[in-house]
Amino acid sequence: MITNARSACGQAPAARPAVPARIALLGTGGTIAASAADAAQLHDYRVTEGVDAILRAVPQIRELAEVRCEQLMNVESHEIDTAGLLMIARRTQALLDDEAIDGVVITHGTDTLEETAYFLNLLLRSAKPVVVVGAMRPASALSADGPLNLLNAFRLATCREAAGKGVLVTLNDRIGAARHVTKSHTIATDAFVSAEQGSLGEIAGGVVHFFNAPTRRHTVHSEFSLGDIDELPQVDIIFDYLGAGAHLYHAAIDSGARGIVLAATGNGSLSPSARLGAEAAQRRGVAFVRASRVGQGVVTDAADDAVLDTIAANSLNPHKARILLMVALCVTRDTERIRECFRRY
Repeated sequence: MITNARSACGQAPAARPAVPARIALLGTGGTIAASAADAAQLHDYRVTEGVDAILRAVPQIRELAEVRCEQLMNVESHEIDTAGLLMIARRTQALLDDEAIDGVVITHGTDTLEETAYFLNLLLRSAKPVVVVGAMRPASALSADGPLNLLNAFRLATCREAAGKGVLVTLNDRIGAARHVTKSHTIATDAFVSAEQGSLGEIAGGVVHFFNAPTRRHTVHSEFSLGDIDELPQVDIIFDYLGAGAHLYHAAIDSGARGIVLAATGNGSLSPSARLGAEAAQRRGVAFVRASRVGQGVVTDAADDAVLDTIAANSLNPHKARILLMVALCVTRDTERIRECFRRY
């Protein structure tokens, strides 16, 4: 249930309603919860803080919302496995199902933030705002970006227009759709971009501005459900390159992979070794998705897809294609149905 406590987007902060929204703050760790020995040190830090400490550093949040803090885990995001991914999703769904909660903000490390956000976008069944937020600099750093990012996440989660737009990501004042946003820089504070599709909006002067809305299926319009998933299947990503061999495909198949995502050259091109890998996958009933290592653009359908049972990843990058393939394999192993998922999500 979305309450009337939520503020309208585009209005000045002073015009916010007197009754604050009720937002759950779910902590998973990451740079936003990290510290280093020196304020000038922007790398080689470690996760040290819980969400309570992060929240205390931004007292302005209490003016926006009644906050319920919960520490689900406290790790760097490259340590999160598929079991941890399911844990985040199930706890978020439980919070969304609570009528006393109007939205959820999730703190997360940036290394795999986009994968978690897209997974939630496919599986959460709620129109309530869910905002995933992180930081590129530790909390101990000069010019740390985490506090403002967190404040903006609450501005977004308490904004009426954020409802129904799927899982959102905010860093560096931008609002990104979980499907489109990706980390494009190793250290810069503006690392997260939606290059081809564009940001959904921005937060300027403390005000949320939406300019676009996602068009692909998500959340309440998704056919996927957490109830259909006990555990996620093994899906491996294989990076193609000049002179690559076919041995990694056989290793993945022999180890029990139910799906392979190829980070291919160009428009999902199959090199000779990748073609051999696709043929081996077809013989063993392993789903094979052609994504691209390029970083931008749509991988289009190809004549070979019908011959080899391969699937074009559309505009999903390899790691998001893996997320969708894992979820799709939980409900079907039919190639045409999976292919349709990549066209709709």
